[in-house]
Amino acid sequence: MSHKWPCVWLVRPYSAPSTPWHARDRANRTFTVEGMETWQSHPVPRVAGAPRPLRLFDTAAGGVRPTAPGPTATMYVCGITPYDATHLGHAATYLAFDLVHRVWLDNGHDVHYVQNVTDIDDPLLERAERDHDDWVVLGMRETALFREDMTALRVLPPRDFVGAVESIPEIVEAVAKLVADGAAYRVEDTQYPDVYFDHTASGRFGYESNYDEPTMTRYFAARGGDPDRAGKRHPLDALLWRAARDGEPSWDSELGPGRPGWHIECSVIALNRLGMGLDLQGGGSDLIFPHHEFSAAHAEALTGQHPFARHYTHSAMIGLDGLKMSKSRGNLVFVSRLRADKVDPMAIRLGLLSGHYRTDRSWTTDVLDEGIARANRWRAALAAPAGVDADPLVARLRDHLSDDLDTPAALAAVDAWAAQTLAGSGHDRDAPAIVRAAVDALLGVAL
Repeated sequence: MSHKWPCVWLVRPYSAPSTPWHARDRANRTFTVEGMETWQSHPVPRVAGAPRPLRLFDTAAGGVRPTAPGPTATMYVCGITPYDATHLGHAATYLAFDLVHRVWLDNGHDVHYVQNVTDIDDPLLERAERDHDDWVVLGMRETALFREDMTALRVLPPRDFVGAVESIPEIVEAVAKLVADGAAYRVEDTQYPDVYFDHTASGRFGYESNYDEPTMTRYFAARGGDPDRAGKRHPLDALLWRAARDGEPSWDSELGPGRPGWHIECSVIALNRLGMGLDLQGGGSDLIFPHHEFSAAHAEALTGQHPFARHYTHSAMIGLDGLKMSKSRGNLVFVSRLRADKVDPMAIRLGLLSGHYRTDRSWTTDVLDEGIARANRWRAALAAPAGVDADPLVARLRDHLSDDLDTPAALAAVDAWAAQTLAGSGHDRDAPAIVRAAVDALLGVAL
């Protein structure tokens, strides 16, 4: 069950690194909240030949256009709320942005990748109450499982893996600034004086999603918003600071005791580690609105600069046997469950990459079976003493991935090379090693 407890804050500067910042004592137990630990990385092989600059769909622009990072490419991808295990929808999203990471590395960029963990939010508290669990322990357990799943799927880790709880001092400072600047306000409620963002404050609200107001209102209500909250100036104004309620965790601050809203968390974590104008903000398509629209608006109101991100890119949804995968339907397929069943993680990765990242698609037994079969065919071809010339394949891989991450075409190209090699058509003894390195570096598939 959730409880309120006293906190001692060791306040850090607004742009400080993620270090331990407060301790709390509850029921004679002391907890120290520290920076999240990211997961284990692995070497990425170098691939000979000429890389291709990445062109990627931008939701705000409504089309595919070039990414143009400097020497350091900056990417922020919204992370999990750790109330459950990693399902295939999560996995598909992180695989898509792992490919972005890999293509940028292939182009010689240093990649500064940041990902958050929403380790305090209503879904986490509700699950902990339902299961009679401690919300802190639940969050830690599921975050650890997420790291294991990402390691197994060979997703390159973020440089900064940052929890909402450890970021509360930064969030408080940001919310206080928004209030002082007139971009945020308190509702007139003596019991729960929550702080809300004036959605018009940035002057550009709506440019990221390009939705009309009825669509925004519908999604806002369905995706964690509270359009009917009494005292708000407008139904679309979003929560920044939730005043303390009985039975909920809260933190003392200059805003009064409470906890942060969802969208401001990502704005602050990204701003303090990557700055404005980051090269890419990414996540699932269900984050287009309200989450990414508001995280951009918050950041732009805080800084007076535009845009928050130069690219907003979103991955599609994964269903199960033709139905949307959701916790309400109870049809989630968990990566950890597949791993426990001894399914090859590379077959899972290949199964998810067999569809384009922007196409809603279903996970079926046929998709998994084909992923297993494909991994076995590629392994057999790579074990051959010689193969077909690898250079044309490497060029095709780069062409397809640089073209908005066209993984179906990339997998088909490797399939063709493997088929020719297994048919005995190739005599290049170096080809299998070159292809193995390219498939590892560019597709993240280790065989």
